[in-house]
Amino acid sequence: MNSLDWAVLIGYFGVMVAIGVWSHKRVDNVSDFFTAGGKMPWWLSGISHHMSGYSAVMFTGYAGIAYTYGVTSFVTWSFPIALGIAIGSKLFAPRINRLRSRLHVASPLEYLKNRYDLKTQQALAWSGMLLKIVDVGAKWAAIATLLSVFTGVSLNQGILITGTITAVYCTIGGLWADALTELGQFVIQFLAGIAMFIAVIMELNDRGIGFLGAWDEPELRGHGEPLVGPYGTVFLLAFLFIKLFEYNGGMLNQAQRYMATATPYEAERSARLSALLWLVWPLVLFFPMWMSPLLVESQKPDGSDSYGLMTEQLLPHGLLGLVIVGFFSHTMAMCSSDANAIAAVFTRDCAPVIWRRARTWSEGQGLRVARITTVVFLGLSMAAATQVNSPTFKDIITVVIKWVAGLMGPMAIPMMLGLLRPFRRSGPTAALTSWSMGLLAFWLVNYPISWQIEGGVPLQYQVSVPLAVSLVLYILIGYIKPEDTPERLAIVERINTDDDGSAAAAVPGPAGGVEDAVGTRVKD
Repeated sequence: MNSLDWAVLIGYFGVMVAIGVWSHKRVDNVSDFFTAGGKMPWWLSGISHHMSGYSAVMFTGYAGIAYTYGVTSFVTWSFPIALGIAIGSKLFAPRINRLRSRLHVASPLEYLKNRYDLKTQQALAWSGMLLKIVDVGAKWAAIATLLSVFTGVSLNQGILITGTITAVYCTIGGLWADALTELGQFVIQFLAGIAMFIAVIMELNDRGIGFLGAWDEPELRGHGEPLVGPYGTVFLLAFLFIKLFEYNGGMLNQAQRYMATATPYEAERSARLSALLWLVWPLVLFFPMWMSPLLVESQKPDGSDSYGLMTEQLLPHGLLGLVIVGFFSHTMAMCSSDANAIAAVFTRDCAPVIWRRARTWSEGQGLRVARITTVVFLGLSMAAATQVNSPTFKDIITVVIKWVAGLMGPMAIPMMLGLLRPFRRSGPTAALTSWSMGLLAFWLVNYPISWQIEGGVPLQYQVSVPLAVSLVLYILIGYIKPEDTPERLAIVERINTDDDGSAAAAVPGPAGGVEDAVGTRVKD
C-alpha cells in the first residue's frame, strides 16, 4: 500500500463515521435503534440483508476453499444461502415482520416468552449471544489477517482498528446507520469486485489463457467439480437447512431486516432481492479466487492468503485501496449488524430478567443501555478474535463452518419453527429439549466421538448431526407432549394473519412472566 491506498481507506472510514452521525438524528427510541421504526424501504432492507451476510471470511477462509477445491466454494456456500433465503421469503420473512408490526417487539427473540415461556427465551438468548461473540470474533480475525498482508500490522492491531471504527458508527446510529453504510458498502463492493474480475481476465489473457480454457490447466484439475473433498452431498444438504434458518433470522441480524420494513409484503420483497443478489453476485467475486492457483502460490496451508496476494500482484495503487476497502466493508457490515441484534436481545430480553431497574427504564435510558451493550459486545468479540488460530478454536474457516454452522440448528429451530402453524403443538418442553440435546450432540460429535475415530468425524456430520437431532426432537416431542395452549395459539395466529378478526386475539402476557424468575412481573 502507498499513500493513495491509505487515502482511500481513511476516506472510507471517515464516510462510515459521518453516516453514523447523520443516522443519529433518526434514532429517538429503542424501536428506531433496533428496527428502524419499521420505516426502512424494502430495497434498502434487501441490500442490507444481503450485505450483512458477508464478511472478510469470504476473502480468507472461502478463498482458501476456492484455491484448494474450486467451484465447490460457491455450490456449498452462496448457492444454499440464495435458495434458503428464497424459500424463507415466503416462509419466514412476512411472519418475522409481524413480530414488530403486530406483537410490537423490538428483538427477534422477544416473542419467545409468550410463544414458549421465559426459561426457553432466556436459554436461546444467552446461548445465541455467546455464539455470536465467537462468530463475530472470527470475522474480526479474518479482516485483520487481510490487513496484515497489505500493511504488515499485527493481528491484534488490525482487530482493534476495525472494531473501533465499527463501534463508533453503529453505536450512535443504530440499524439506520447499519443499513445506510451497507448500501455504501454494496457500491464499493461492486466497484472493487468488477475491478478484480477484469484484472484477472486481463492477466489470464496476457498469459495466453482464455476465459473458459483456464479450466483445462493442470493447476485447476478437478476444480470444476461441484462437490469435492469434505464438501459432499450430505454437507450441501445440511448447509441448505442450516442457511434456511440462519439467513432468515436464526442469526438474529437478518431477522431485524425483515422487521424493519413497513409491511409483511415488503419484507417478502426484501428477501427476494437478497436471494437474487446471493445467487448472482458471488459468481463475480468467486471467479478470481477460482483462478488464483494459476496466478499466485499461497504461503499458507489452507490457501487463506491467496486472494490478498493476488490483489497485491494485479491491481494498481488506488484500485488496491478500493479492494481493501471492500474487504473492510464486508466485515464491518456483518459485525455492526450482529452487534445491533445482540444489543436488542440483551436490552429487551435479558436485562429485565437479571436487573430489576431495567423493567422501569424510560425510552432514553433504554437507548443508552442499548448503545453501551453494543460497545461491550464488540469488545468481547474483539477479545475472542485474538483466540482464533488457538488450539481451542483453530483456524478461521473451522470457526465459521464447524462452530457456527454446527450450533446454528439447535438455537434457531425453536425460534424459527415456532413461527409456523404446523408446529403449534411444540411448546417449552420441545423447544428446550431440542436445544439442549442439539448442543449435546454437537459436543459429542466434535469431541468424544471424534477422538475415537481415526481422522475424526467427517465435517459433513459435524455440522449435520446437531441440526438433525434438534429438528427430530422438536417435532417428535410436539406430538408426544403437545403444549398448544390457547394463549400460545393466539400468538401463532397473530404471526400468521394480517386481519384483525377473531384469529388476532389480544396478545397475552408472558407465560409465567418474569415473576417466576425474579419475583416481579414485567409489564408490557
